[in-house]
Amino acid sequence: MSDISVYEAVGGMPFFVALVDRFYAAVAKDVMLRPLYPDDLGPPAEHLALFLAQYWGGPTTYSEARGHPRLRMRHAPFAVGQRERDRWMAAMLASLEEAHLEPELHQRFVDYFTMAADHLINS
Repeated sequence: MSDISVYEAVGGMPFFVALVDRFYAAVAKDVMLRPLYPDDLGPPAEHLALFLAQYWGGPTTYSEARGHPRLRMRHAPFAVGQRERDRWMAAMLASLEEAHLEPELHQRFVDYFTMAADHLINS
C-alpha cells in the first residue's frame, strides 16, 4: 500500500462521502451530539468529507474552499468535554466499522480519529 495514498486505497471520494453520511445519520439521532450541530447537517457533512479526503491524500478542495482546517478554532464555540468526545468517537467508529476496511487501514483511521477527538476537548 506504500505506493498509493490512503485516499486511493479506500476507493476515493465515495468512501469518504459514505463514511460521513453514516456518521451524520448517527449524529442526527444522538441527543447529546445533535445540539452541537446546525439545523442543516448538509454543509458540515460536505466539509467533513472534503476535509477527510484531503487529509488522507485526496484533492485539496477543502483548503481551496475554506482555507487551513484550524480544527480547534472552528470547534472552539462548542463545549466539547470527555462525554461529547466519547459520543462523537462512538458514532465515528460505528460508521468506520461499516466500511469493512482491511485491519491496517482501519487502525490508521481509528488512530487519527482518536487523536483528533482528544485534541478538540475544550471543557
